[in-house]
Amino acid sequence: MKKHGILNSHIAKLLADLGHTDTIVIADAGLPVPPGVPKIDLALTLGTPGFREVTKLIADEMVVEKVTAAQEIESVNPGQAAFLKAEFSNQKIDYIPHEAFKKATSQAKAVIRTGEATPYANCILHAGVIF
Repeated sequence: MKKHGILNSHIAKLLADLGHTDTIVIADAGLPVPPGVPKIDLALTLGTPGFREVTKLIADEMVVEKVTAAQEIESVNPGQAAFLKAEFSNQKIDYIPHEAFKKATSQAKAVIRTGEATPYANCILHAGVIF
């Protein structure tokens, strides 16, 4: 048994298997998951676990080269937008229209669904390399 870090075996394997430029999605409870993209569903109740909690844990264990988010987050959900800017202050954040964001999720290795219940609380994390 692992002593620390992410204990969820699906997420631990996903992170270990990522290569440079692979992507994963951290999603709110409502984001549709494209056909063929695995979903790791963490949602327990509406709001639990939250987007911030899950994103922080993933970011602690993943080399993130850049982040993609829906441009609507900045005006509709400024609190979550500020969180992303603070959490990924050393990475580039690309903002794209939400419809384009949803299309981009079809290329992800997996979607990690949270219980988050605020609009546009989603991001695509692009894997970097440790060296």
